[in-house]
Amino acid sequence: MSDQYILIVEDELEIAELVEFHAKRDGMQTKVVHSGKTALEAIAKETPSAVVLDLMLPDVDGLEVLRRIRRSETNAKLPVLIVSAKGEESDVLVGIELGADDYVTKPFSPRILMARLKNVLRRYGHDEQDHQSDVPESFVLCSGQLVIDPARHVVTLHDEEIELTLTEFGMLQYLAARPGFVRTREQIISAVHGRATVLSSRTVDVHVTALRRKLGTIGNCIETVRGVGYRFAEASEQSLEA
Repeated sequence: MSDQYILIVEDELEIAELVEFHAKRDGMQTKVVHSGKTALEAIAKETPSAVVLDLMLPDVDGLEVLRRIRRSETNAKLPVLIVSAKGEESDVLVGIELGADDYVTKPFSPRILMARLKNVLRRYGHDEQDHQSDVPESFVLCSGQLVIDPARHVVTLHDEEIELTLTEFGMLQYLAARPGFVRTREQIISAVHGRATVLSSRTVDVHVTALRRKLGTIGNCIETVRGVGYRFAEASEQSLEA
């Protein structure tokens, strides 16, 4: 039994049992709750390794649970995987914009769900098969103004830490690892979320907009290559403000 503790928030008993069965089969510890209120209480009592979150819940809905997690001082970076019957692109975009790390629509393949959950855990450093030697070194970019530390999952701008979601961090790290190289939206989705994904190319644009806003004066380092995708500007091309 691993020390990975998964909080499953699902009001449909059969689906909750299905997710719990497969998580336990993969060696994870689980706790199942059936409402948003009890989910928030459970998180406050003991921080899980990740949350599998339904959206249509009694009392406090899933999006509000997600909002409160992201506003929390202690659990703002808690991995959250949404599992919902609301599968329109607009629904997925809202979940991602609010800070969900991945989004799986119902009905789903349990194998794909677990693969996506493990991917989220891995990117947050909860994968027991990961080794410190596999973590890339820090990136120092934009004349030292921007530092990306993959080992600690921290980004600093002008020596101050900035808050990024897991997806935003993964995208920034992927683009910054090879300055000047153009990445298609499909490549970015695959690198950050894995090959099995329901996310559309439009989701990448949403995250890039958020990244640029959070990066402030150096947000223009992430350049749009019209008709292709995005790249992180090479040092010689970056127009930085003082």
